[in-house]
Amino acid sequence: MTDTVISVDNLSKRYVLGQRRGGDDGLRHVMESAMRAPLRWLRNRHERNGKENGEFWALRDVSFAIRHGEAVGIIGRNGAGKSTLLKLLSRITEPTSGRIRYKGRVASLLEVGTGFHPELTGRENIFLNAAILGMKRSDIQRRFDEIVAFSEIEKFLDTPVKRYSSGMYVRLAFGVAAHLEPDILLVDEVLAVGDASFQKKCLGKMGNVVSEGRTVLFVSHNMAAITSLCTRGLWIDGGRLEQSGTSQSVIEDYLGKARNDASVPVSMRTDRRGNGRIRFSSVSVLNDRLETVDSVASGQDISICLDYDIPDSVPLHNAVVQIKFFGALGQPLFACLSRASRRDPLRLAPGAQIICNIPRLPLLAGIYTYTIWCQVGEIEEDYVAEAGKLSVVEGDYFGTGKLPPKQIGDFLVAHTWSDRRAAP
Repeated sequence: MTDTVISVDNLSKRYVLGQRRGGDDGLRHVMESAMRAPLRWLRNRHERNGKENGEFWALRDVSFAIRHGEAVGIIGRNGAGKSTLLKLLSRITEPTSGRIRYKGRVASLLEVGTGFHPELTGRENIFLNAAILGMKRSDIQRRFDEIVAFSEIEKFLDTPVKRYSSGMYVRLAFGVAAHLEPDILLVDEVLAVGDASFQKKCLGKMGNVVSEGRTVLFVSHNMAAITSLCTRGLWIDGGRLEQSGTSQSVIEDYLGKARNDASVPVSMRTDRRGNGRIRFSSVSVLNDRLETVDSVASGQDISICLDYDIPDSVPLHNAVVQIKFFGALGQPLFACLSRASRRDPLRLAPGAQIICNIPRLPLLAGIYTYTIWCQVGEIEEDYVAEAGKLSVVEGDYFGTGKLPPKQIGDFLVAHTWSDRRAAP
């Protein structure tokens, strides 16, 4: 089509797993082993590399075309390949195979740290980044004040960006990317770093970019933002393009699959990730009498019970476990994180259970999903997205004998009211 600005044909990206940077063995140990028994050392190394250096396809045979002026939301689970796709489109990394064709100037805002030189000031990085995009100095100067005002960093404009907070960095990076009139704007969910007011401002700016006839590709887990901003959606699953269509239809199918996955027993889930020293085997919801239930009421005390297996049967110390809840549109609501509510890390012993107690469940009636995750030390051991569903019915949260009105919002918060009468 003549108005196509991005054409992607059979795009694939492969990584090799298990390549050692420094190895687990010290240099002295490696040299001693190689010198004492060189043939055995070479044989063991070959066997070890054969086991560890497998292939991982972050993207596989992805093809699509984006037309001029389209706003396209890219959705999918963590690790599905969304960010890899944007890095390929931004030319940050090269594809293993396939082809990408562009028509116009591309600006991208991916992860914090991309695109700016840390030793240069905010002012210098604005000019440098704009020059890389092909802007003339006169055009940069014309838009300079708008970029600074949008970014809200006037006081720190002549400070090296290595001293910026992540929020300041993102504000400036987005201000540069969005205000220099690119034909194509690529945005990853780096906006999650900013506060709510800045996120709203960024979404408004992207809407303006689209209304001006330019093209936006937006990776996000915020389905409400994608629904409001994007007319088209791409669903990436397991490195492949699962679906392309209107944003509404793609989001509905994606969330439908997530709810179906939440019905599959955790022990049968093969789409998990992690090192594997612990594997969650089942999840159950308990009421205030510690009975397994299918649904709970707003304001009820509940518990989430996690059963797990430890294949090596060795207790694991310094463990952190999290349960994260998501709403009907897949939006993150809140998380229960063990290291936030405990003074000490968890110790996970074989044959035990983990129980998370949630007093006075603050959710309105509806169907929610949750993700479970475990880390030991600094290593992720198990992660299961949409591990289960939580069905919540209306309850007397405030203890008034009345059900909370539906227009109260997304959460229920304990509060009281009183009046103070003026002195006579």
